[in-house]
Amino acid sequence: MTGSGWHRPRAAETWRNPLRDPRDKRLPHIAGPCGVTIFGVTGDLSRKKLMPAIYDLANRGLLPPGFAVTGFARRDWSDQDFAEVVLQSVRDYARTPFRQDVWDRLAEGVRFVSGSFDDDAAFDRLTDTIAALDRMHGTSGNHAFYLAIPPEAFPVVCKQLARTGLAEHGDAHWRRVVIEKPFGHDLHSARELNEVVNEVFPEDSVFRIDHYLGKETVQNILALRFANQLFDPIWNSHYVDHVQITMAEDIGLGGRAGYYEGIGAVRDVIQNHLLQLLALTGMEEPVSFSPDALRGEKVKVLSATKLVGPLDETTARGQYSAGWQGSQQVAGLHQEQGFDPESRTETFAAITLQVDTRRWGGVPFFLRTGKRLGRRVTEIAVVFKRAPHLPFDDTMTEELGENALVIRVQPDEGVTMRFGSKVPGTAMEVRDVTMDFSYGTSFTETSPDAYERLLLDVLLGEPSLFPVNEEVELSWQILDPVLEHWAATGTPEPYPAGTWGPPAADAMIGRTGRSWRRP
Repeated sequence: MTGSGWHRPRAAETWRNPLRDPRDKRLPHIAGPCGVTIFGVTGDLSRKKLMPAIYDLANRGLLPPGFAVTGFARRDWSDQDFAEVVLQSVRDYARTPFRQDVWDRLAEGVRFVSGSFDDDAAFDRLTDTIAALDRMHGTSGNHAFYLAIPPEAFPVVCKQLARTGLAEHGDAHWRRVVIEKPFGHDLHSARELNEVVNEVFPEDSVFRIDHYLGKETVQNILALRFANQLFDPIWNSHYVDHVQITMAEDIGLGGRAGYYEGIGAVRDVIQNHLLQLLALTGMEEPVSFSPDALRGEKVKVLSATKLVGPLDETTARGQYSAGWQGSQQVAGLHQEQGFDPESRTETFAAITLQVDTRRWGGVPFFLRTGKRLGRRVTEIAVVFKRAPHLPFDDTMTEELGENALVIRVQPDEGVTMRFGSKVPGTAMEVRDVTMDFSYGTSFTETSPDAYERLLLDVLLGEPSLFPVNEEVELSWQILDPVLEHWAATGTPEPYPAGTWGPPAADAMIGRTGRSWRRP
């Protein structure tokens, strides 16, 4: 026991405050001795998400006293220069209030190594830096390597980590790698990428970040479904008419033309975020919430998920053109700086899927995503079948829609139920009303940022919220046919900025006698 009240655990343990009651299971685990090295540390992801998340974790007391952050990039920076960059990121983007004492303690473990990915000498310096942090800050050989870099750079970085021994883990310490999307651009490239990474890091040391899985509302899908008897009896094809999963953005590409060209909406959003939301919505109850049990049920759903054809009628794609975003006139995609005027990359995509299981047989899942749409929103709408018999005149229910349970992932996190209710008055008139639960008004504690939760899980070795190889490959197996079909036929349909996508998307869902929700 030291004077600060902390004890130093073995490598496999987590830090716990002995003054807290160990019987209180609500208290979050605290990461044990460790450090993180960020490749691509000069990019927006690091500046706006990773560095602030690390500070927020430290501010909440969830990082060990000797935690270390090492940046790796080509910039000719000293440790102090890099510390100033981190500090500015924290001041600009941190969720929790700035505290000088927290920053001073965190800054003691900030280091920077200058070099390129193919520079052997730079990785040798990185090895020496990490060894020095183990000695001076007690990181105990436990290090995570965050690859906030393009996938084409993964092989050379992984080989350098293997060459220097930085990827080697042992009984007394761990080494982990964190990978950002996209996880390949089709099934073949995803398998190649997985092979490259798994040659250096075993699968249980690979953490593929899908930041949507760290969002509080996404995790609440599991609580909503499996902690409440209310929903389970109707969560099936006997009662559900269809499911709509939407991720809409009101922004354009801005300065991301170089990244987005050739990727498009399917690869950027549907392959990871939306298929993961589908898996959580459609999965069976796991025997426990252990990582293996949870991911096993998601794999079963993805294995049963198929595209509905013919693809000309059950899919839609588009590119935004000039229009009005609120009160501002904005340019179209082909006028965006750095974008090829002849580009066929879609900024809107909608697809129809089916889940061939007993629970979901005959229930279509409609997925859509796009940029420059009417507003920024992500939601899952479970739309129920109409009552088989309504003992009302048509005039009494002419304003009555379908019952729906809507899970809002962002920006106003919560859950809404839509059902019919009598309008006050002497006449029998039934109209839709909503019952609303909002995180912002129901809980006094604000939700942590997704990267806070996921970074802490990496340091704790908790892999439940990270897709494994099989999930990634199954998602590409589902989507490859539509990507191949689009590559061989036609061009994306234009839609004005500020609208809800191309007419083809409305026609797609309209062929089934249904319509898109207006979030």
